[in-house]
Amino acid sequence: MTGVTALFAGVWDFVVGDDWRTVLGVAVALGATAGLAEAGISAWWLMPVAVLALLGLSVRRAARSAMRRG
Repeated sequence: MTGVTALFAGVWDFVVGDDWRTVLGVAVALGATAGLAEAGISAWWLMPVAVLALLGLSVRRAARSAMRRG
């Protein structure tokens, strides 16, 4: 593995980790925040709401997974 490939793999593992859905949700929330701000709408509230929603979904998925494993 080359140095660049190893660096990319490390960054990917750090950013995405085990849950690509959360990363996608954060990216969508950032885009929506930028869109609202560009339209002149106050968007400070969107990221905290998105983070709380994504955290809740992530915890729910983890709890379901743990229940299936026993």
